[in-house]
Amino acid sequence: MSTLTHRNRRSEAAVLVKKGSNEEESGRGGDAEEEEDFGDSKNLRLTLMEEVLLLGLKDKEGYTSFWNDCISSGLRGCILIELALRGRIHLEPLTMRKKKLGDRKVILKSDAPTGDVLLDEALKHIKATEPAETVQSWIELLTGETWNPLKLHYQLRNVRERLAKNLVEKGILTTEKQNFLLFDMTTHPVTNTTEKQRLVKRVQGSLLERWVNDTQRMDRRMLALIVLANASDVLENVFTALSDEQYETATARSKALLDSDPEVEGAKARACEMIWAVMAAFNKA
Repeated sequence: MSTLTHRNRRSEAAVLVKKGSNEEESGRGGDAEEEEDFGDSKNLRLTLMEEVLLLGLKDKEGYTSFWNDCISSGLRGCILIELALRGRIHLEPLTMRKKKLGDRKVILKSDAPTGDVLLDEALKHIKATEPAETVQSWIELLTGETWNPLKLHYQLRNVRERLAKNLVEKGILTTEKQNFLLFDMTTHPVTNTTEKQRLVKRVQGSLLERWVNDTQRMDRRMLALIVLANASDVLENVFTALSDEQYETATARSKALLDSDPEVEGAKARACEMIWAVMAAFNKA
């Protein structure tokens, strides 16, 4: 759905120059669907949804780019992957008739509450839906992009605002009112720049000094974050503070990763199928 934008968009994002921690595991064993450790730093635990929104927010202005029409669906992709990583959902078993990721249905694995309102709301919809839907269908339904009026109740409303409020509660954002000539808009400027810088440095490091050039060895949450940030058209914001040489390296490696064949990667032994199924859905859209 979205691709890496050109270098001349670097001026849109705030320049983030403070170096963060380089600590990150290059791979994890076990089943991705059983992965429960979703911490993004030593101090705070952010969901993939919160991380993607944080990467997309302009630091001082407190809102995402008006030209970004991808982030809404990208955030719904975050929800599906987050639920899979927490062991709540998975793709139906592979059969001869349904080999492609896009053809396989999303199946409930556990309806145990996650403690996150948005995730639990989506989980409730998935549990109550019969017959099951595909990943692409769920992204469309949760976004509200459906022509079927009987399915409009699946839409998750005010997702960005709800996520921003979560980040306010975690001390990363604040809430302000700004006047835009004809209307007032609630904005959420970044107050904890250290936390955002730490997130940006983690993504940068995964594509530079900690680059492993193997999706099987990459941290699953970081792999998901890169895929989702690209689908939400906010990945370019991560590269704005890099030197020209680092920028070229990071963008080339991310492009190589994002050009991977989801069907091939999803079929590998340790792969988290949901990550690649979401990527396949955005590639198709």
